[in-house]
Amino acid sequence: MEAAASSSGGFRLYDQLELQEFQDKFVIRAVESPDQGFSIGLRDGDVEPFDGDPCLGSPSKVSTIYGVVGTIRLLAGTYLLVITSRKEIGSYLGFPVFRVMSMKFLSCNDALRFSTSEEKRDEAYFMTLLKTVESTVGLYYSYETDITLNLQRRCKLAEGWTSKPTWKQSDMLHCLWCYSNFLVPEDGKIYFGACYSFYCAQVKPLSHYRTGADPRFVWNKNIIEELIECKLDRFIIPLLQGNILKFFMPSALLVTYLCVCMLSFQTAQLKLKKSPATITLVSRRCTRRLGTRMWRRGANLEGDTANFIETEQLLEFEGFKTSFLQILGSINEFWKVIKDILVMPSFGVRGSIPLLWEQIVDLSYKPQLRIINHMQTAEAVERHFHDLSQRYGEIVAVDLTDKHGDEGQLSRAYANEMQNLPNIRYISFDFHRICGGSNFDNLQILYDQISDEFENQGRYFLVDAEGKILEEQKGIIRSNCIDCLDRTNVTQNYFGRKSLNAQLQRIGVLSSTECISMFGEVYEIFKTLWVEQGDDISLEYSGTHALKRDLVKYGKQTISGLIKDGMSALSRYYLNNFQDGIRQDAIDLISGHYTVNRNGPSPFQLNGFESFSYLPIASALLIGGLTLTSFTLKQAGRNMHHCVSTVLWAGLTAGIMAVVKTNGRLFCSRPLLCRLL
Repeated sequence: MEAAASSSGGFRLYDQLELQEFQDKFVIRAVESPDQGFSIGLRDGDVEPFDGDPCLGSPSKVSTIYGVVGTIRLLAGTYLLVITSRKEIGSYLGFPVFRVMSMKFLSCNDALRFSTSEEKRDEAYFMTLLKTVESTVGLYYSYETDITLNLQRRCKLAEGWTSKPTWKQSDMLHCLWCYSNFLVPEDGKIYFGACYSFYCAQVKPLSHYRTGADPRFVWNKNIIEELIECKLDRFIIPLLQGNILKFFMPSALLVTYLCVCMLSFQTAQLKLKKSPATITLVSRRCTRRLGTRMWRRGANLEGDTANFIETEQLLEFEGFKTSFLQILGSINEFWKVIKDILVMPSFGVRGSIPLLWEQIVDLSYKPQLRIINHMQTAEAVERHFHDLSQRYGEIVAVDLTDKHGDEGQLSRAYANEMQNLPNIRYISFDFHRICGGSNFDNLQILYDQISDEFENQGRYFLVDAEGKILEEQKGIIRSNCIDCLDRTNVTQNYFGRKSLNAQLQRIGVLSSTECISMFGEVYEIFKTLWVEQGDDISLEYSGTHALKRDLVKYGKQTISGLIKDGMSALSRYYLNNFQDGIRQDAIDLISGHYTVNRNGPSPFQLNGFESFSYLPIASALLIGGLTLTSFTLKQAGRNMHHCVSTVLWAGLTAGIMAVVKTNGRLFCSRPLLCRLL
């Protein structure tokens, strides 16, 4: 495939494709270059690129698609995932960004009719999981740039990176990092890492770095392998799950906020001062321990944590760019595109408590937390923070969990492990106790505790219009609660506001005595930006909107907010208990954490394929028992016979309820493909 240049001079993917359906194959062509494309056979699922007109005849059906997400092979067929609908939601550093509105799997499984009945049954379940994958929310991409990289990393890429295919635009960065940490352990395999003691779990083999985009944040990295093998570079779209929210501030601080990876895009015009500026909020979800709220908790043995998200707050103003990061080709080539803006990104991360722990659903509203005693717990914690330190620099770990009950037990275990890591600053902050009763401003207490680190780490990354780096962010704040959703979002919003004030003061938009909260209309949109970001992250992990939205938006809880929180809490209960098992299987399948083995035993036989079917029976018995108890209770006053019947039916119903409660896990939807760790 020939290289293609975008309007900015860099590599550009095909943005519109023609899908042709034939009796024995699917053919995908680029609309702008009809002689470029590939076919995939309906019988064997083999991908065959072509360069020129293959003269295939007339297709039975022709439709337009907007990208190829990847391919996955199951027991009896191959399935091709394509983007059938998209929406342009704005831009990231001048490059258009699109949200995936709908996707569809194309079945290449003609060989299924030759399969055994058991294989057909298993394939049917796998196809059900693919239907779940089609409805994945919060997927974003660009045809012209890699949106998995934060600004600070982009500015350190080697010359010529923008002319490379999107999926490998950061290959050079990976190579520089890998060779600077080159190791050859005793097993003879080539690994990369900062110290030998981490090589077996923390560092990765060469094949791990095939994807030039940051592999942690490429949602479809497992299913683009075949496209990479076939060198279909202009068809390979790295998808990001997370969000990008943006607001633009012209001479009246125009605020346009955009969501990349899962969010809505809205614009509004506001007044701050005389100069235009743009703020962008980007969240990138890590795929290493991807999953749902109750089925992916804590860390695995490699130190990867659930719901790990990198959040970048980007400010662009008069040729400058500044970035603040939180957890949860050449530079000159790059700045030809964005030379009129100053960028100041700030960033941080969020992620589940990096211990081995679980919280298995059992029909109770708040299942019991259980810490898994494992001999490698300390190593997993160390690997997690070592990886963060290698990537981001100095780490401040902020733990927002309660200090009593199950959460308190988990928090104490976390604090004990952190004593073994003297180079990591650990802060325990009981959010519910200190900020309870809508005392949102009490987060200043937490900020005062970490203000020195906040200053010393460098509060943001800053470059001027020529691409000269003026300041660097040398560390991050890693925040967590139990879900890393509601309390974490409120806290990250607070830190983001502190950083934004510093950025605006640094570039002269605000004086040293001014802050963004003094400009009501702008401040309201900034808070709305964080509310929307919290909603999107929560939808991806828990399936519902975030709680405590009012704390972010208004600084206090409102009646309507309490009602919405109650509705979301009930929805979470239902989804966690009765839907998320299937959703977790779908995530494990598409992300490659589970690999279909055509020669192995059925995973559903090994894991109890029929256990969930007990729920309808139990529900019917409970409803029937309650109905008969109510009916006989009305007749109880007439004679002793009805009184005895009422007691018997009430006792039977209570017995059924007790059995269901005792065996709650049996009646919940649970994943069948992968173990918790």
